[in-house]
Amino acid sequence: MTTPRTAALPAARARLLRPATWRWWVQVLVVYALARAVSAGVLLVAARSQEQNLWTDAAPSYLAYVGRMWDASWYEQIYASGYPDTLPVGPDGAVQQNVWAFFPLFPALVRALDAGTGLGWEVLAPTVALACGAGAALVVHRLVATAGAAAVERRPGLPLATVLLVSVFPSSPVLQVAYTESLALLLVAGALLLLARRRYAGAALLVVLLGFCRAVALPMAAVVLWHGIVRWRRGDLRGPDAARLGGLLVVALGSGLVWPWLCGAVTGVHQAYFRTQEAWRGGAEVVPFVPWVDVSRWLAGDAGPWLLALVLVVAAALVLNPVAARLGPEMHAWSGAYLAYLVATVQPGTSLVRFLLLAFPLGAVTVGWTRSRAWLAAVTVACVVGQVWWVWSLWRLVPPSGWPP
Repeated sequence: MTTPRTAALPAARARLLRPATWRWWVQVLVVYALARAVSAGVLLVAARSQEQNLWTDAAPSYLAYVGRMWDASWYEQIYASGYPDTLPVGPDGAVQQNVWAFFPLFPALVRALDAGTGLGWEVLAPTVALACGAGAALVVHRLVATAGAAAVERRPGLPLATVLLVSVFPSSPVLQVAYTESLALLLVAGALLLLARRRYAGAALLVVLLGFCRAVALPMAAVVLWHGIVRWRRGDLRGPDAARLGGLLVVALGSGLVWPWLCGAVTGVHQAYFRTQEAWRGGAEVVPFVPWVDVSRWLAGDAGPWLLALVLVVAAALVLNPVAARLGPEMHAWSGAYLAYLVATVQPGTSLVRFLLLAFPLGAVTVGWTRSRAWLAAVTVACVVGQVWWVWSLWRLVPPSGWPP
């Protein structure tokens, strides 16, 4: 005899075999998990050929490889010992590389979890990064689905497609190593979502946390300003909300400046943070925009600045095209402000691929102009190939030195 309960079983099994019928958050987590599994495989293969280096033995374990290589070792120092009250100085009087270049939120979070679990850095740091990346994937989906509703109407499935491209981006393995990108992505996407929903107090809290996570809070101030301008143009910015937005703008500006100020206050060295950044640039003075021109000339000679101009035009076209505008003022402004911030503050190099992960709305732009599944598949494959290059050429270190990921 067939009962309603037994009749429902085949239907339930059928739904399990049809991903399109799954709840949105299940789809997101499955996409993220599959992408991280692919990245883990690439990292494991690279680890087998990793030579002994400053951070690991030859052919290290997976956890050692993702928990101690490159900048992860600096975050581990902060986790273990905190920050010094003096800056290390070389024989020439110049500030040397030190932990003040790295922000405290991620290692503090790992330390707090370690106090309760005793699992240690090597286990907890990659796990925290992996979990933050999963949270970021969920928030990115909601952000595109709500703030970018006009783009989703033109291109159904855009939220999940954006999550896919973020999850397989060439530098996306960083979402499962002991770096701050996954936490920063979670905070940026969360702040943009709350701003779009006009929950300004919550956005302010996330922006403050962002100021202690990565040096990317200042472009958020430009997003807040543009959000306010758009509301004012629409005629729906009233006094109370205007005051809250003004407060949020002040918070964003302060969050972008608080860590450099703390660095100087604790060490007693004027512009200590910028002197530290100069050490990481090989002693080069921190000057806005100029490093891009210098690097372009180093790479391509006299043609370098012209090639740089072409790259900037392409980037501007990505930000200013109609697909980007349909994502809503918050994601649209973040894309432009963040890219402009990178050009103003970053010395271009191999780490730029990693920095571009936070420009995640451009992933929506990449797939938002067409409904073609073939295009999405092609971009996905290209990104996975890029992952192999990123891990093998940058994350894997061939002693005595290498290009930083």
